[in-house]
Amino acid sequence: MTTTYTAKDLVTDQDVRWCPGCGDYSILKQVQTVIPELGIEKEKLVFISGIGCSSRFPYYMDTFGMHSIHGRATAIASGLKATRPDLSVWIVTGDGDSMSIGGNHLIHLLRRNFDVNILLFNNEIYGLTKGQYSPTSERGKITKSTPMGSVDHPFNPLALCLGADSTFIARTMDRDPVHLRTTLKRAHQHKGTSLLEIYQNCNVFNDGAFELFTEKSSKPEEALFLEHGQPLVFGINKNKGIKLDGFKPVVVELEGNSLNDLWIHDESDRMKASLLTRFFGEMGAENHLPRPFGVFYQENRYTYEDAMLEQLEEATSKGIGNLDAMIQGKNTWVVE
Repeated sequence: MTTTYTAKDLVTDQDVRWCPGCGDYSILKQVQTVIPELGIEKEKLVFISGIGCSSRFPYYMDTFGMHSIHGRATAIASGLKATRPDLSVWIVTGDGDSMSIGGNHLIHLLRRNFDVNILLFNNEIYGLTKGQYSPTSERGKITKSTPMGSVDHPFNPLALCLGADSTFIARTMDRDPVHLRTTLKRAHQHKGTSLLEIYQNCNVFNDGAFELFTEKSSKPEEALFLEHGQPLVFGINKNKGIKLDGFKPVVVELEGNSLNDLWIHDESDRMKASLLTRFFGEMGAENHLPRPFGVFYQENRYTYEDAMLEQLEEATSKGIGNLDAMIQGKNTWVVE
């Protein structure tokens, strides 16, 4: 029988060692709030992390878990899911952990489509090692490791993950707990690898990186919340929308434009999802586009562990169980 538990039952006796005011506190709180509502047995929950501030997460969840090595949480989670497909596996990682040393592991997890959930905390900085620029830091970022400004072109996480054939990509933020809880639930509901990018404020080394999307004064004009089957509308008075001029998204005033003329969000449309991942317009630029939040794309595709299990069952049914015979194959030679 499934035992009912609450958010308090997921809290450990460990002191939370994040800086006061860190966005990680909000994410931890919302995860602990949502998990009991998902109907998952507590004993079947596993949180696996790599290295970074976000990767302390398993210490603060009273579930099974592992604080693994830099960039390799995805590989360890893959092995666990392959051998224990009954478990609910959550990967907690940061923009440095997953986009840099762990980048190769991440893209292969996405294409294989294990049924796991990835929470990618993106604060556009290396926080644990005290403020170096990360793969998602903007060009020109001045940090301890780039005193004259970074010359690197930053990664666009969701564009990268969609390019790796991810079957579910979404974005939310630490300072919108309702939206965060909603997208966490959507990520869990997806059968396959769900990739949830979470804008997370590092108030010590990169404070205010996402304030345009979190502050009440600017959020309505700069954040675009996606809803399946609904037109792309935003603005303080919901007076602006996005429409397509050919393949080019443009901002229009709703006065003089019908809602039917606007871009209607379709979570199954990969081409339009690709366009949405590119809504990174610079402030002041002509046709400045708001930043999308919500589920960009999802599709149903077989999972790696299901395909592997089917193959094993087929091998068993055909009596293929002799390892030496499999290695030897059909062609043999006798050397005299």
